[in-house]
Amino acid sequence: MAFYSEELIEEVRSRNDIVDVISGYVRLQKKGSRYFGLCPFHNEKTPSFSVSPGNQLYYCFGCGAGGTVLTFVMKYENVTFTEAMQRLAGRAGVALPEREMSKEQRERADRRAKLLEINREAAKYFYTLLRDPRGKHALEYFQKRELTAQTMQHFGLGYSAKYGNNLYQYLKKLGYADDLLKDSGLVTIDEVRGGYDKFWNRAMFPIMDVNHRVIGFGGRVMGDGEPKYLNSPETMIFDKSRNLYGLNFARSSRRPGILLCEGYMDVIALHQAGFDNAVASLGTSFTSGHASLLKRYTKEVYLTFDSDGAGVRAALRAIPILKEAGLVAKVIDMQPHKDPDEFIRALGAQEYQKRIDAAENSFLFEIRMLEREYDLSDPEGKTAFFRKVSARLLEFREPLERENYIEAITRHYQIGFEQLRSMVNRAGAREGIAAEDRPQPVSGRRHRKKDDGMKQSQRLLLRWLVEEPSLFDVVGAYITPEDFTVELYRQAAQALYEQHSRGELNPARIVSLFPGEEQQREVAGLFQAGIQLPEDARDRQKALTETVRRVKQNSMEVRSKQLDPTDIAGLQRLIEERKSLAKLHIYID
Repeated sequence: MAFYSEELIEEVRSRNDIVDVISGYVRLQKKGSRYFGLCPFHNEKTPSFSVSPGNQLYYCFGCGAGGTVLTFVMKYENVTFTEAMQRLAGRAGVALPEREMSKEQRERADRRAKLLEINREAAKYFYTLLRDPRGKHALEYFQKRELTAQTMQHFGLGYSAKYGNNLYQYLKKLGYADDLLKDSGLVTIDEVRGGYDKFWNRAMFPIMDVNHRVIGFGGRVMGDGEPKYLNSPETMIFDKSRNLYGLNFARSSRRPGILLCEGYMDVIALHQAGFDNAVASLGTSFTSGHASLLKRYTKEVYLTFDSDGAGVRAALRAIPILKEAGLVAKVIDMQPHKDPDEFIRALGAQEYQKRIDAAENSFLFEIRMLEREYDLSDPEGKTAFFRKVSARLLEFREPLERENYIEAITRHYQIGFEQLRSMVNRAGAREGIAAEDRPQPVSGRRHRKKDDGMKQSQRLLLRWLVEEPSLFDVVGAYITPEDFTVELYRQAAQALYEQHSRGELNPARIVSLFPGEEQQREVAGLFQAGIQLPEDARDRQKALTETVRRVKQNSMEVRSKQLDPTDIAGLQRLIEERKSLAKLHIYID
C-alpha cells in the first residue's frame, strides 16, 4: 500500500463508483437511499448486503463484510491491494506510476519471465502428447479415474514421453539455452550424457500459481517405476511451501471455506464433482507459508486428508499451523473410504457435501485422537486422559471460549462440568496462568455486557454523525474524539471530526486510512450498521440525548480512573463536566 500515495489511492477509489463496480458482480436493487443484494461472501437467501452510494461503502448485515470499492475487489477477486489498484485504475483510466528497477532487478525479472515461458511451453508439449498415440497409457489412466475430457483440459493434464530427452530437444529447438533449461527444473545437464528430461513416462500435472501461470509439475509414473510421484525441484519461480495445487481455481470459488487435500487427484476429483474450493500441498508437509497463503482467501479450512494413520498424523500436524495463522480448522470424515477421490467415485457429491456439513471441530478431533492413547475403562487411564485434556483446554485464553469447550467435552464424555473446570483451573495454577485468563464468574459476564452496550452507543453516535452531518453542531459541544474510549472508534472519530472541520465528509476515505482488512471492515461497519435516528422530533432528541450522555459518562469514568489524585485542575474539569452533563438535553429540529 505504501507504494501509492494517499492522494492517488483516493483518486482511484473516487473515480470508481462503488454501485457501478459491485453491480458487475452482484445483482443490486435500490431500497431508499441504498442498494441491496445477496452477499457474495456467504450463503444467504434474504438480501443483507448493502451498498451506500452516499458513503461509497458496502456492508453485509449478515456476515459483517464491509469496506470500500478497493476492499470489495480485493476480497471478491482474491487479489492483493496492488492488483486491485491496477484493475480499478485501468477501469477508470488513471495512470499508475511504474517502479524503476535496477539492472540486477531487471535481469532477475527477465530470467523469471523466461522460466515461466519454458514452463508454459513444457505444459503445452505434455498436453499435446497425452492426446497423441504415445500418451495412450496415461490417457487410459486418467479415464480409469473417471476424469472427463473437460476436466483434463481444465487442469491441463498431460504426458511425458518414454524417451529421456524428448522435452529437452523440443525446448532446444525453441531456442532456449542450456543454463536456462537447467534452472527450470525440467532438464538435467550432464557433461557426459548432455541434456535429459527430469520427467519421462509419467502422467503430468501442471502446477500453477494463483495467476494461472505454470510454475512447476507433478508426475505419476506409468508402470512400476520409482519414485511413484515426482515433483519439480524448487526454482526461482517454484516455492513448494508458498504454493498450493488448485488454488488458482479455488481462490475464485463462491463456496465457503477451502478444502485442503493431500493429493492432486483428490483436488481434481473434487473440482469435477463441483467442489471447486479444493487445494493440496505440493508433495510436502503443510507449512506456515501455506497457512498464510490460505488466509488471503478464507477464514475456514476443511481438512479432507486420507483416513489412514498417515492422514490422521498429517491432520494433527496441520491443525496447530492453521490455528497459529488465525484460521478455523475442521476435519472431514472420509470413512469408510481412503480419500476424497475414492469417496466421490463411490458415494457421489451429495454424500460428500453431507460430510462437509458434519465436519468435526479440530480441537474435538484432536481430543478424540488423544483418547486412543488411553484406556478409559481403567480409572487411572481415565484420570490421566482428563488431566491431559485439562492442560489442552488452557490453550484457550478467552474465558468464554474455554468454557464452551469444557461444556462440549463434558457433554461428550459425560463428566461433570464443575469437575472438569476445577481440573482446568488447577492445571492453570500449576502452569502460572493468570487469574484474569481463567473463566470469569457471572459478574464478569455482566461487565462484558456493559462494555458491549457502551461500544454500541459509540457506534450509534458515529453512524448518526455520518448520516446527518448537521448533528456535529449540537453533538460537538459535548463530545470530542477523545470521548470514544474504544481505540479504533477514537481513530475513526478523529478523522471524521477533522474532515468536518474542513467542510467535507468522506467516510470511504477514512476507511482507506486503516491498513488492515479487519480494521477496514470494522470501520465500514461503524459507518453503515446501526439503528437510524427516529423520525419524530421528540423521539430523535431523546435518543440523541441519552446516547450522548452514555458516551460522555463512560468517558468521564475512564478518565477519572486514570487521573492522578494530585491533578487538581483535572479533577476540577471533571466536576464541571459532571455538572454540565446533569443538565444535558439536546435540542434538534
